[in-house]
Amino acid sequence: MHPFKPAEHASLLQLPEWKAFSEAVLEGAFCTDALHLVQAADLTVDLSAHVDSPAARQAGAALLHARGFDTARKALLAGEPVNMTEDRAAWHTMLRARQPIAEVAHEHQRVRDFVQDADAHRKWKSIIHIGIGGSDWGVRLATDACGGYGCRRDLKFVANIDGHAIEDAVLGMDPRETLVVVTSKSFTTAETLANLRRAVQWLADAGIENPYDHVVAITAKPAAAAKIGIPENQTFQFWDWVGGRYSLWSAVGLPVALAVGLDVIEGIRAGAAAMDDHFAQADIADNAPVQLALAGIANRSVLGYGSLSIAAYDARLQYLAPYLQQLDMESLGKSVDIAGRPVGVPTGPSVWGMPGTDGQHTFFQWLHQGTDGAAVDFIMCREADHQWVEEHAMLLANCLAQRQTLLRGTSIDADEAALKAQGMPEADAQWLARHRHHQGGRPSTLIVLPRLTPEALGALLALYEHKVFVQALVWGINPFDQWGVEAGKKMASGILRELHGEPQAPSHDQSTRHWISLLAGDRQDRDNHD
Repeated sequence: MHPFKPAEHASLLQLPEWKAFSEAVLEGAFCTDALHLVQAADLTVDLSAHVDSPAARQAGAALLHARGFDTARKALLAGEPVNMTEDRAAWHTMLRARQPIAEVAHEHQRVRDFVQDADAHRKWKSIIHIGIGGSDWGVRLATDACGGYGCRRDLKFVANIDGHAIEDAVLGMDPRETLVVVTSKSFTTAETLANLRRAVQWLADAGIENPYDHVVAITAKPAAAAKIGIPENQTFQFWDWVGGRYSLWSAVGLPVALAVGLDVIEGIRAGAAAMDDHFAQADIADNAPVQLALAGIANRSVLGYGSLSIAAYDARLQYLAPYLQQLDMESLGKSVDIAGRPVGVPTGPSVWGMPGTDGQHTFFQWLHQGTDGAAVDFIMCREADHQWVEEHAMLLANCLAQRQTLLRGTSIDADEAALKAQGMPEADAQWLARHRHHQGGRPSTLIVLPRLTPEALGALLALYEHKVFVQALVWGINPFDQWGVEAGKKMASGILRELHGEPQAPSHDQSTRHWISLLAGDRQDRDNHD
């Protein structure tokens, strides 16, 4: 069976290996006295707090073989077409390869030359980065996580079409000392182009004769950038085989280099390349992305956990949750397999979270005692990059404590005994002990970084990329398209025309018709007033 040919693709529910895996997971147990650690690219992935058994591990390996894992892995890493619905590769690993193909090496060198020239001549004090989704989250995450390695320029982000976003970004900026970086794969994204027009107008209003001299474009469609006036030598390219949510490794990383240093983005690529090597070479049993993927499949499709919470115990990783939210949910939010059939089991979970310990005082109550529960990925760094040793120890203690409590819970009998020892009457102690009870049995992964270096960050992001690929392979879905996003964008363009006065489409529901009429009327009133 070829894993990417619809005609040869078997339904997951028809595979005896899926049945065996599901049964092994349901018959497994939390082994609180056993360690399940996997080392990869200087990261440690601790899978000890998942339902596990020798039978489940064997069944997981058999399931991967049935899905053609070896063939699929080689195809991904070789740049073969693995995005079936768009008939193209997903070769983001080539962007961080130690010896990339000529066109990638050329573009990396162009970025390097641009940044080194800007640094040498002290060009630009500030950067406004315009982009959304995959063109935005990776840059935010990398600059925030690695800002301590040296801040060369202020960096403001404009993603949302809401006019407040661009207004906030330009506030206090000197247009003559500001570079606008616009990132869009297609160079047709409505929000991005609208914000670019506003930024160019801001530059022009400041008396800059040719505002596009202050604009850099990063796109897979350089001709579209040239058409609106962006100079060719200020346009950097990536390719159709690079998905937006996998694009940080390309020229999309240029604003990271301008803001916090060229060595940072190159270190991030190097760490990801090390994880690529691990993914390519490690056996299934010792392969961190593979084992993380199998644990996630068990939690979602067998045990029924509908969400995955990201709890990064490092404040510099505040953008990790939304970055992974897009990576995971845009890739795995699919309900039909590559043959066009319903998958038949729950696929990608809802992904959400925030840094610890903030999350402990926000939603951990729900994690511990809510009726649904969620799987949790805890992430921590063994060493900090600040001087506050005791505070770092407190941070790590909280991470470990929350994870163990989710796993082991608390004893009603022990709580009741403690309350009685404090002098509480027996009936009251029994009543309150039930409210204090934590049932435990909630699965989690602990991912440990030695320190938050650019290399460690790159390895972490590549770990999740490969995890997503393996999960998609097992579920039989395409993780590299996003037709749900496209449908909404197409409808929005039609509604925008209707807000400008075009007749409404008869297919709208009653509520949408009501609000289009009301908002179009508001617009007409403003125009008449002006």
